[in-house]
Amino acid sequence: MALRSMLAKDWKLDVNTAGVGAPTATWTPVHGLSKFEKSTDDNVEDDGDFDDEAGYGGDVITERKWKIEAEGRRKRNDGGVFVPDAGQEYVRKAARKVGYAANAEFRWYRRDGSDEAYRGVCQVSEYTVGGEKTDLEPFSFTLLGQGEDEEIDNPLVAP
Repeated sequence: MALRSMLAKDWKLDVNTAGVGAPTATWTPVHGLSKFEKSTDDNVEDDGDFDDEAGYGGDVITERKWKIEAEGRRKRNDGGVFVPDAGQEYVRKAARKVGYAANAEFRWYRRDGSDEAYRGVCQVSEYTVGGEKTDLEPFSFTLLGQGEDEEIDNPLVAP
């Protein structure tokens, strides 16, 4: 059997709308995403010294930060009264807070049968909306990881 490429669109992002530290999480999907990208920014220090006579040095990662960059289209219900997508709305409101009050809990996982899944506390940064007069309204944001993210059981994969 040949190997096949995984699709980036199989990532799913949920936000805990019950809040960080709530006794029971209420995982709400953030709908409308068209980009999802997690990355790390590592602080690397030179660990070389004069004792290495072969001339080779070494590096040590002394700190690792992670972030998720996401973007998509704002969504709402199709009825006459405006009701925004609950996940998008939670992210929008979290982006207006500062300090520890800005912490929000997220989980992200694959929908293609992979067991890959993670959870972390983040702060929402760089939230943008708007666009040209002919655009579907976009939104974008960056989730700044607060401490280590953790691997979790994928909620879509049976144990």
